[in-house]
Amino acid sequence: MAAYDGRVCSGRVVQVNLEELQQPVTSFEMNNQTYVTEFILLGFSNHSNLQALFFLIFLVIYLTTLLGNMLIITATRVSPALHTPMYYFLSNLSFLDICYTSTTVPVMLVNFFREKKTISYEGCLSQVFFFVTCAGTECVLLAAMAYDRYVAICRPLQYPVLMSVTVCAYLVAGSWLCGLVNSMTHTGLTATLSLCGPNQISHFLCDVPLLLKLSCSDTSVNESVLHVASATIGLSPCLFTAVSYILIISAILKIPSAQGRSKAFSTCASHLTVVVVFFGTANFNYDRPDVGYNLDMDILVSVLFCIVTPMLNPIIYSLRNKEVKGELKKLAGKHGIS
Repeated sequence: MAAYDGRVCSGRVVQVNLEELQQPVTSFEMNNQTYVTEFILLGFSNHSNLQALFFLIFLVIYLTTLLGNMLIITATRVSPALHTPMYYFLSNLSFLDICYTSTTVPVMLVNFFREKKTISYEGCLSQVFFFVTCAGTECVLLAAMAYDRYVAICRPLQYPVLMSVTVCAYLVAGSWLCGLVNSMTHTGLTATLSLCGPNQISHFLCDVPLLLKLSCSDTSVNESVLHVASATIGLSPCLFTAVSYILIISAILKIPSAQGRSKAFSTCASHLTVVVVFFGTANFNYDRPDVGYNLDMDILVSVLFCIVTPMLNPIIYSLRNKEVKGELKKLAGKHGIS
C-alpha cells in the first residue's frame, strides 16, 4: 500500500504520494500551476499612508477618461459634420481607450481599500487578455489613422475611393483582429506556465513579462513570441506611422501658401500628438533597461502608459481640433452647459 503525506498548499490540503516523491522533480512541478490561486499586487504597497489620496487621484482620472471619451463618441455620432473617416476612427479610438483603462483601474481602485491587495489567477489571466488586446489594437488603429491622414494630404483626389465606408470598417475590424490574435496567443502561452514560486507581482496589474518572472518552467517560447509580437504589433505600426508622417510633412511643405500649409497640418496635428504620447510611453514602459529603476519609477511609467494616456487622447483632440471643439460646444449648448 502506498504511503501518503498531507501537505497544505495555497490554502488547500494536498495528498502527496511519498513514493512519487522519488520521481524526478520536473514531473511534480508540471502540476504546480494549480497551486497558485491568487496573486498579490504590490504596486502601491510602499505608500500605505497615501492609499486614500491615490484612490481619489485615480478615480478622478478614470472618470475624466470615461467622460471625455464618451463625449467624443457622442459628438462624432450625432454631428453630421463629423461623419467622415477621420472621426469614425476617432470614435473607435475613444471606445478602445474606455476598454483599455477599464481593464486595470477598477481593480486598482478596489485594492486601495483592501489590506491584502489580491487578484485571482483567473482574474489575472483575464486582465492580461483584455489589456494585451486593447494595447495591440490601439497600435494598429493608430497606424490606420495615419494612413487615413496620408491619403487625405497626399492623395486627396482618390480619398473617397481609398477611404470608403467599407475600407474604414475593414481597417477597424483588422485592428481588433490583430489585437485579439496577439492577445489570445500570449494568454494561451501564459496559461500553460507552471507557477510554483512566489505569487507576488511587483505592480498594480497583471502583464505577460511580470508573470514570466514568476514561472518555474521554461519560458523561452513565451519570450520568443513576445519578441515577435513586439516587432509585428508594436514596432511595425510605429514605423508605418513614422513613414506616413514623413510623407505627409513632405507634401505639406510643398504647399505654396502658408495658410494652406497651416490648414493641412492642423488636420493631422491631433493624431500626431496622440501617436507621440502613446508610442513614446509604450516604448519607455517596455523597452527601457531594467537596471537603474526602482518600483516607484516602474509604477509611474506604467501609470503614464496605461492610465494617463487614455485620458489625454480626448483632451488633445478637443483642444487641438477645431471641428471637434466646435461640435462639443454645440453639444454642450444644447444641454445648457457653459
